[in-house]
Amino acid sequence: MIFNREMETLPREDMEALQLKRLQQSVRHVYENVPFYREKFAEKGLTPEDIQSLDDLKKLPFTVKKDLRNNYPFGLFAVDQSKVVRLHASSGTSGKPTVVGYTRNDIDNWAEIVARAIAAAGGKPGEVLHNAYGYGLFTGGLGLHYGSEKLGMATVPVSGGNTERQIMLIEDFKPTVICGTPSYILNIVETMEKMGKNPQESSLKYGIFGAEPWSMEMRHELENRLGIKAVDIYGLSEVIGPGVAIECAEAQDGLHIQEDHFLVEVIDPETLENVPDGVEGELVFTSLTKEAMPVIRYRTGDVASITHEPCVCGRTTVRMSRVKGRIDDMLIIRGINVFPSEIENVLLQIEELEPHYQLVLTRKGPLDDVQLNVEIDRDVFYALSGDLNHDKIKTIARDIKRQLKNQCFIAIEVNILAPGAIPRSEGKAVRIIDKRKAASV
Repeated sequence: MIFNREMETLPREDMEALQLKRLQQSVRHVYENVPFYREKFAEKGLTPEDIQSLDDLKKLPFTVKKDLRNNYPFGLFAVDQSKVVRLHASSGTSGKPTVVGYTRNDIDNWAEIVARAIAAAGGKPGEVLHNAYGYGLFTGGLGLHYGSEKLGMATVPVSGGNTERQIMLIEDFKPTVICGTPSYILNIVETMEKMGKNPQESSLKYGIFGAEPWSMEMRHELENRLGIKAVDIYGLSEVIGPGVAIECAEAQDGLHIQEDHFLVEVIDPETLENVPDGVEGELVFTSLTKEAMPVIRYRTGDVASITHEPCVCGRTTVRMSRVKGRIDDMLIIRGINVFPSEIENVLLQIEELEPHYQLVLTRKGPLDDVQLNVEIDRDVFYALSGDLNHDKIKTIARDIKRQLKNQCFIAIEVNILAPGAIPRSEGKAVRIIDKRKAASV
């Protein structure tokens, strides 16, 4: 079953007509109900009547995360508080969190969006879905939960953590779909293997992974060790939550955007101009159906590209590439720009390593310094009697540096650690440890 096949295969002209109608409604909604947007429109000399085509989207102002924080908690809401039925918020690691609200209709639309996504990924009514995304203010857990139920799947709201218990539930409830961050699902796989179990013998057939950038090599690692087909899901709370886009199980080649609910652009983050299909830039989303807190041209900070090319699955929706990283996560190592996911792609091709790493940023005088921590493969470690000073370890370190130089064009110090030395994640993986501020104090 493909959920809402008619909407996902609309001819381009019909989809764009629907998008324009909904864009005009959304622009008028924020103009009439959100002082922040009314002021931003006035600065540009705009009114809702100026939006007569999808090309007019470029006339509208951008929204950035700082705008959400400056209007904390409810300043960007477009409906009366009495119509808001749920609140979510970011983790708020620096200052106030970003807060988003949902009306009953928003919740229903979100459930349908995620149901479509799960169906595209291989989920089917009557089967079981194991949801290892965190529940709470984070949108991941509840977002997948409501979509799974909407599709008609029996949903296991296990959340993150308590890994051995998760393994027991997978064995006993026999889910066909598992959802979570790729780093935590890898943690589950490793724990299964330590318990003497074969992950490939589980009932799982499909994995829906996201909430952190992950490489193609990580996909292959998870697929090979779990015996599943793994797809990437994309979303962010400021736009609605998970389900904004997802890969289809048939192609696993670009994430289908739910275009009847979201308009996507890709811009050059320096010039703020739109870039052509296939060119990487910053993803920008405009919500078309959100009632409680619509966003206009929200700059996500995520780096990707889009394509209008048709997909083998038959869907006609625009696809976005897998997110390469966040603009603010990009590292500059001796003048070379690189994302952690590019480093991961290299590391997971080296058989002598476990699929875990961390980048430690420090400062030496006026310059930033980067050290890469990796783990040696468990079998190699035991074969060398746990000697991390062995010549074999030094050879592997040199090979890592050579591969990173050849593929990422960076020179970086490599520190090889024992298996299990890098902390495992029960949610989003911590790939970057920034000690620069501490070093400058």
